[in-house]
Amino acid sequence: MSLPDIAALPGVHPFYLKALATRFNVVALNELTDSSDDTALATRVVGLASSGESKVPATLLARFPALKIVSVFGVGYDGVDLAAARERGIAVTHTPGVLTDDVADMAMALMLAVARGVPRADQHVRAGKWPSGGLPLGRKVSGARLGIVGLGRIGQAIAQRARGFDMSIAYTARTEKSQSGFTYYPDPKALAAAVDFLVVITPGGAGTRHLIDAEVLKQLGPDGYLINVARGSVVDEVALVTALQSRTIAGAGLDVFESEPKVPVALWHMDHVVLTPHIASGTVQTRESMAELAFNNMLAAVEGRPVLTMVPELQDGNH
Repeated sequence: MSLPDIAALPGVHPFYLKALATRFNVVALNELTDSSDDTALATRVVGLASSGESKVPATLLARFPALKIVSVFGVGYDGVDLAAARERGIAVTHTPGVLTDDVADMAMALMLAVARGVPRADQHVRAGKWPSGGLPLGRKVSGARLGIVGLGRIGQAIAQRARGFDMSIAYTARTEKSQSGFTYYPDPKALAAAVDFLVVITPGGAGTRHLIDAEVLKQLGPDGYLINVARGSVVDEVALVTALQSRTIAGAGLDVFESEPKVPVALWHMDHVVLTPHIASGTVQTRESMAELAFNNMLAAVEGRPVLTMVPELQDGNH
């Protein structure tokens, strides 16, 4: 008996591909051609394996008439056309929960790195400059005021860690979460004006595009730091570069960018910015857990069972 056919988009993690290969015939999407054999194969594909950065438009979904699921390896899924998936009855799943700790850890790491100038200090020592003098003083993190844009699973995990640093915690979200015990602000602009560190951890997509704009950065002010572990699209990158160049804000720690893997050249040489290549969930343990969850979602859909982690927009009982 032949194995079910799955198409894998470019950039899918090797751990995920390895798991899929145990139960499916996995073909690389970019290797499918217009030949009669590949066209016939496309009609048999029942699942798409994608990453959180993959683009899955309606035109791509239309290539696979037997498609049952798009199983995303990642918590973000803003590249998937959910309306087209809903119309076709295609499940779309992601991997929330399993990467919460790593992303929260990374938010704290970026906060500490940029405030205390850790990369700059490392370079100073490696370049042999320590005997010639020290570096400018950093900014204390313990006891500072933290603002969180988005108080979901990861936002709450960041708050939990920040408590260990005796930080005061405030947030903004679509709805007030009175049970959190944290101070609520109705929008990012009001929140930014009240904090020292503004951490962005809200979903991407059209609804949050450039949520952090020039006005928010102005309110954050010359002593404030921006940390983004959400999606690059949530921050107006042009406005951010301008704010950093003019010292409208004190600095930034960025793990995500608008046009990944392209990063604005202007950011490369700023010593008050810490840049990482979208690695917030990048630990062996978490990648293995993400692969397992993405695989189990794929298997469930193909076998006709309920998936484990449908994206919220499609949690209506139709799949």
